[in-house]
Amino acid sequence: MAFEKVTREQDYSKWYNNLVEDADLAQHSSVRGCMVIKPYGYAIWEKMQAELDRRFKETGHENAYFPLFVPKSLFEAEEKNAEGFAKECAVVTHYRLESDPDHPGKLRVDPNAKLEEELIVRPTSEAIIWNTYKGWIQSYRDLPILVNQWANVVRWEMRTRLFLRTAEFLWQEGHTAHATKTEAIAETNQMVRVYEEFARTILAIPTIMGHKTESERFAGADDTLCIEGLMQDGKALQMGTSHFLGQNFAKAFDVKFANKEGKLEHVWATSWGVSTRLMGALVMSHSDDEGLVLPPNLAPIQVVIVPIYKGLEQLDKVAEHIQPVINNLKEKGISVKFDDRDTHKPGFKFAEWERKGVPIRIAIGQRDLENGTVEVARRDTKEKHTYALTDIENKIENLLGVMQDAMFMKALNFRDNHTTLVNTWEEFQEVLKNKGGFISAHWDGTAETEDTIKELTKATIRCIPFDNPQEEGICVFSGKPSKERVLFAKAY
Repeated sequence: MAFEKVTREQDYSKWYNNLVEDADLAQHSSVRGCMVIKPYGYAIWEKMQAELDRRFKETGHENAYFPLFVPKSLFEAEEKNAEGFAKECAVVTHYRLESDPDHPGKLRVDPNAKLEEELIVRPTSEAIIWNTYKGWIQSYRDLPILVNQWANVVRWEMRTRLFLRTAEFLWQEGHTAHATKTEAIAETNQMVRVYEEFARTILAIPTIMGHKTESERFAGADDTLCIEGLMQDGKALQMGTSHFLGQNFAKAFDVKFANKEGKLEHVWATSWGVSTRLMGALVMSHSDDEGLVLPPNLAPIQVVIVPIYKGLEQLDKVAEHIQPVINNLKEKGISVKFDDRDTHKPGFKFAEWERKGVPIRIAIGQRDLENGTVEVARRDTKEKHTYALTDIENKIENLLGVMQDAMFMKALNFRDNHTTLVNTWEEFQEVLKNKGGFISAHWDGTAETEDTIKELTKATIRCIPFDNPQEEGICVFSGKPSKERVLFAKAY
């Protein structure tokens, strides 16, 4: 599909939308606000799933699946949660269609097929899961329950953007039950750190871990922890959250257990999740005006080999010489594609794989065979080098590691250079207008000040970082005393 060439500097939003479609990641569907994730985009999501799922299992979690539909009465049981998601809910009221007598060939809702109780299409699964846990938990011996679910959810967004905000999206949601508050808080902290490590080592995205303010917490949580990333346009993106739910859902659904002394207590709970929004983070953290740039640890295809040839005889000769290299790379666990399509010229293939962000491209032709060399191109820096075929597999393996580290350091340097400490309201506004990024500033701790700053500037408190030093100061807006700095930014 052809797009008008737009750079990041010209129109960041249009650049992003074009890239997502041009790199074959996703497209808008015929359902308003919903997307089709194309095979290449889904392959990247599958690698994210695999890496996260392995980490979840290493920390003792098991996968399960719960219904898409939540009875309205269950959804309403935890009031804060219900109120928090009410405006985003899709509701099923009928279960059957019938022929429309007034419009032949059309269907209408059967008025006699109204549900006895309306069903909410899950925006999140706490209600249905905690109603289920009530039957699973009787004794301290049944705890902890460490369950994760890979699923889709529906939040009826009116203003959508591929991956970043859609009416339906894919995610995982962990839901755990514990005998003590200490265990639940430890779980909440453990999982946000799992997300941070995944973002750092697989996505090559540096994130800041911290607490959300009370007004930004998950509806129904006592505390919400998050990882916040900074995109190349200077806006923040919430990339994952982990919630300490206290006993709120246990009390709403009357989930109790008998402790070791035989006394009944309410269970302590957590929930945590990341979604296909991570695909948006991936695009916006690393990509350039030529297309997607994928970190090697995540790329479905890590190395693409493009033969340069005239006629099938030369192609066969190139294929014969490169096959041992392909086999050796695969033995090292490196994914390789030999692009021997005879329907496209090498220049077309170079551009296509560049758009799709394949980390390393190898070009080999008749002259290379004679010299015993190959041309190796890096997607991240666009550097090209000629290497001898001898030991090329180890060189490629090392280069992939170098690229992964380089992409992380580039993103880290960008974030550090766009994190600014300010002490006055004038400085705050100047940085927000002319530089963007994270702004470290004192805040008086009140929702009133938080809301006013958001209303005036569209900047929100992204988090209160874990490593915040306790530092007495003056709120940049109200002038009232402040105990510590927080991170502000405009955000997606």
